[in-house]
Amino acid sequence: MAATLDINGKTVTVNADPATPLLWVLRDEVGLTGAKFGCGVAQCGACTVHVDGQPIRSCVTPIEGLSGVKITTIEGLGGAHPLQQAWVKHDVPQCGYCQSGQIMSAAALIAQNTAPSDEDIDNAMSGNICRCGTYQRIRAAIKDAASGGLGTVAAAGKPHADIDEAIAAASGATARGTGR
Repeated sequence: MAATLDINGKTVTVNADPATPLLWVLRDEVGLTGAKFGCGVAQCGACTVHVDGQPIRSCVTPIEGLSGVKITTIEGLGGAHPLQQAWVKHDVPQCGYCQSGQIMSAAALIAQNTAPSDEDIDNAMSGNICRCGTYQRIRAAIKDAASGGLGTVAAAGKPHADIDEAIAAASGATARGTGR
């Protein structure tokens, strides 16, 4: 059955059963693989996307009823979002699997609260699990992005730079090697 969705500002028609979770439509039908499958029961947050600006778990959200709403994925942030820059500056990713969901939850938070407290951040991020345990760096990146204090990444004029180069610069590694 055909469904028309607004994904990252583009109208997309997909052929999927109305009960199909949005995550599988995004990944398998549309080719947007930033949202990850983690648990399948809305407990880990790896699949987080925005629906009309609110974070939702796409692994349990059927596409029926999503016509007429704006769906935004990590790809829709464009790579230069302040949170993405702060993530690089604070060297947040380790394995990286949860990061798109973490960033999407954080983006919804700072869109509504430009000066979040630790408690605000903990409440907004409570449904996102990071197996690598980078929670302190996540909190620092959120505070930095919310306050506009992007430091070296933004100051170097690299908001659109190749992400490998930006991560390497932030971590002291070489662009394609470990460096440390």
